[in-house]
Amino acid sequence: MKIDPFLVERFMNTYENEVELNLAETCVDPFTLGEFLSLMRREDFFQELKETKLTYGFIEGSPDLRQGLSNLYNRMNSENILVAGGAIGANFLVFYSLVEPGDTVISLFPAYQQLYSVVKSLGANVKLLLLRQENQWLPNAVELTELTDYKTKLIVINNPHNPTGSLIDAQLLKKICAISEEAGAYLLCDESYRGLYIRPNDFVPSAVDLSERAIVTGSFSKTFSLTGLRLGWIVASSQIIEECMLHRDYTTISNGVIDDSLAALAMKHIDRIYKRNLKIIRTNHRILSSWIKDEPLIDWIPPRAGSVAFLRHNLKISSEDLCLRLIQDKGTFLVPGSCFEMEGFLRIGYGCKTKILQEGLSRFKDFLNSYR
Repeated sequence: MKIDPFLVERFMNTYENEVELNLAETCVDPFTLGEFLSLMRREDFFQELKETKLTYGFIEGSPDLRQGLSNLYNRMNSENILVAGGAIGANFLVFYSLVEPGDTVISLFPAYQQLYSVVKSLGANVKLLLLRQENQWLPNAVELTELTDYKTKLIVINNPHNPTGSLIDAQLLKKICAISEEAGAYLLCDESYRGLYIRPNDFVPSAVDLSERAIVTGSFSKTFSLTGLRLGWIVASSQIIEECMLHRDYTTISNGVIDDSLAALAMKHIDRIYKRNLKIIRTNHRILSSWIKDEPLIDWIPPRAGSVAFLRHNLKISSEDLCLRLIQDKGTFLVPGSCFEMEGFLRIGYGCKTKILQEGLSRFKDFLNSYR
């Protein structure tokens, strides 16, 4: 099976461990194990785990974890949850379970490349719904309708959006759900960044609470800062969960019982994690906004949610050349827009520690000064 190189992952794997300041990271400042257990007020956690047998555990995820995850949704219960190996594993399992050669799959573009390259490798006819800066990086419902056909199996979106940080609001999300229902298609909504709202009054319901044709994937990496657990999940109807379980038997038996236990602990005190992480991204968003306002070589559509932003640069060099020179000259790491097939842009992550963001932006400013 041929598959396109995963451009952003190849670039990050090559350089991210060699830089001083990583402004390409998409997760909100990952916890140390000690920080996490302290926030949970459970420093004795591993003492209690000493008698845990290191078996396969619960194949679909432990009851405690699945119940905790179901509390994130209004219409779903634990039977509608399947734990997977990160959101990337959850997305892949949905594609592997549903998509057949000749199916039409519609995906947003630009987007996280997995959301359209995997289905292409499975033999689907992939149609890209283009997002435009002048439309605030939001999908156009009329254009989406025009892309659907009688073979449309799946519409794939990402909300909040990576790499732009745009947020599909409830009204537009309802329209997208209605379009998928009318087409007889499923809607896969990757909600890895859900809950990370820049404006406190913003809130968007999960797609699974709006449509029975919706399938949602989530992650412990982005919003919850537990990247090292490598856990994600699928939320869907019982029929879809059963289909995914049938295919999962050929990919992953189960996830680690220690990881599952830590994730279940997080779900019991998720409000503490939200409080910590919203403070980080809102503080850093203000800092980044102020920096861009005073930098004529960079502009953007300010993100409304998540922990990443898409910056447009006005330098007469390629985005990859810019990022490589920034690494070499300033030890600072950004992702070139070419990794999203969008030349002239850069992706920045602003969920890092505030001091790292401030120092990285200072070095980036020094770098840009040499081009004025």
